[in-house]
Amino acid sequence: MQKAPDTPIRLSDAAMQRVRHFLSSDEAAVGLRFGVKRTGCSGWGYAVDLAREQRDDDTIVDVDGVRVLIDAQSLPLISGTEIDFVREGLNQQFVFRNPNAAAACGCGESFTTDDVADIGA
Repeated sequence: MQKAPDTPIRLSDAAMQRVRHFLSSDEAAVGLRFGVKRTGCSGWGYAVDLAREQRDDDTIVDVDGVRVLIDAQSLPLISGTEIDFVREGLNQQFVFRNPNAAAACGCGESFTTDDVADIGA
């Protein structure tokens, strides 16, 4: 486990409220897992889920009392990201403002970074 040097992730008030709701509804959850996975036409998609275990390569970030677990591969791609939760009519979703994203695909499923070739799959 690594401790993040600075807070690499921020949660808006709306996202914090939503995450705390999810965490309180699952006693086995140890925090929020946030990372990326290979997907879509641009290369990387966000992966957000409740973490039920802490892995050896996780960086643990405390965001106002919420533990966010980030794997080593994902950290450089999402460091500095703000997670928001927005509601528009009947739709609601997490929205990511990632300063590392150089481009996103047209459908919004994935993104790429300038140094995507430096990160393993």
